[in-house]
Amino acid sequence: MTGVLIAFNLRLERRALPLWIAGVGLLFLIQSTQSQSLYDTPEKLAQLRATLGGNTAVIAMSGPPELLGTIGNEIVFEMFAFAAIIVALMNMFLVGRHTRADEEAGRAELIRSAQVSRHSPLYAALALAAIANTAVAVVVFAATAGTGLDKTGSALTALALAGVGLVFAAVTALAAQIFEHTRGVYGLTGSIIGASYALRAAGDAGNPALAWVSPIGWGQRTFPFGPGRWWPLLLILGTLSALTLAAHKTLDRRDVGAGLIRPRLGRPRASRALRGPSGLAWRLHRGTVIGWTAGVGLLGAAYGSIGDSIEQYIADNPEVAAYLPGGAADVVDAYLALSLTLCALLAAAFGVSATLRARAEETAGRAEVVLAASTGRAAWLASHVGVALAGSALVLVTAGFGEGLAYGMTVDEPGQAIRMAGAALVYLPAVWAIIAVAVLGFGWLARAAAAAGWVALGYCAVVALFADSFRLPDWSQQASPFAHVPAAPLDAVTAGPIVTLAVIVAVLVAAGFAGFRRRDVGY
Repeated sequence: MTGVLIAFNLRLERRALPLWIAGVGLLFLIQSTQSQSLYDTPEKLAQLRATLGGNTAVIAMSGPPELLGTIGNEIVFEMFAFAAIIVALMNMFLVGRHTRADEEAGRAELIRSAQVSRHSPLYAALALAAIANTAVAVVVFAATAGTGLDKTGSALTALALAGVGLVFAAVTALAAQIFEHTRGVYGLTGSIIGASYALRAAGDAGNPALAWVSPIGWGQRTFPFGPGRWWPLLLILGTLSALTLAAHKTLDRRDVGAGLIRPRLGRPRASRALRGPSGLAWRLHRGTVIGWTAGVGLLGAAYGSIGDSIEQYIADNPEVAAYLPGGAADVVDAYLALSLTLCALLAAAFGVSATLRARAEETAGRAEVVLAASTGRAAWLASHVGVALAGSALVLVTAGFGEGLAYGMTVDEPGQAIRMAGAALVYLPAVWAIIAVAVLGFGWLARAAAAAGWVALGYCAVVALFADSFRLPDWSQQASPFAHVPAAPLDAVTAGPIVTLAVIVAVLVAAGFAGFRRRDVGY
């Protein structure tokens, strides 16, 4: 029966899973192509090693400086930690959806009413994760070996990345036995992913022993393109086996639908803030808002901490200037503009996920309960969209402030924090435009709302980051809202494009609300 569940789960994931896998492969393909083009001689690679190898902030963001010895390992240095987080999140959502989310919605109990063993849903979810990570390994191997890198090193890179993903799949499986709700599962797993990245960063930048506590550190320390260590994969295999066994044993000690840790009881009376839909929406979103704000804010600070050294880096590697907005004319502001764009894309990702929470509330039947009272449709939807818009603004401003604060500390200019926070606000209409697409989809084609929001975000990310690499035509670049806002702090800020984009956002959001008023709830 486990095999039938695996096939069923694969069918459910047939649309979303290929996008995760293709995205990881595309990242390695682009990075491999660009790195081999930029550092095509030993002298250029040595120059890069001298520039980045002594920069603690860059090492903390990327990986150990020993990876800068060969072009293949340089690609691992640039991409592995970032790709590992993407793969870890893919596994977290895969396993969480098919274990705890199914129990929370009552689907697991329905499945187990047939001739299905107690452990079949757990092992079907882990088998699905194994299939997904195998596919990730295949596309990463194809992307690296296909661009001319050593096949043995490519295979080791692919296996290490897939192994890291499987470890976090097992972490999610264990968390699904501990907590009664998916938010607890995702909260714990997401915290462990963040801690793994932080421990890896601390180990690479300071005490190497800390990196050996992190699965991401294990994967990087295979040094696949020289000297090529295979034994860290044994650490991954051992941890995977121990976590899977723990999940199996924990499942035997709890009831279906319950967690090992029971959630604490709420207060006997609700607070005054919960009297309206806005208070309820904030209560549902507040943990996510805080997490995204802290995470993207720290990322902005990391970007700002290397702003002072970017000028020397471009001087040593002039080819990189082609990937900065404005080229090498003002490299620091060009770098700050590019990093703000990355933070803006992440803020848009938060906004899309917050908007789609309204769809999750609707399909789970909780929205109907709220709407059965005196709350109108527009007020209910406005509460979630309001959190998405205001929360994305908070995430973006915090990232800009953190970037400016870190950069200002390196150049002894405290005012940079306010300057960069203001520059971040310039990108807000573009962020809201992506959220508006998700709102429009929710209003008129609710089942396609997730696809509309994430496809819009993915398109904008590709255009913003890879337009020159892919040689995209001008019309395709103009379709992105980020093409119509000034690249602050590099470009002069004018009100015209910002106001125009804000009007378009208002129209799209209004159209989404109009569509929601016309369709049936739950469909």
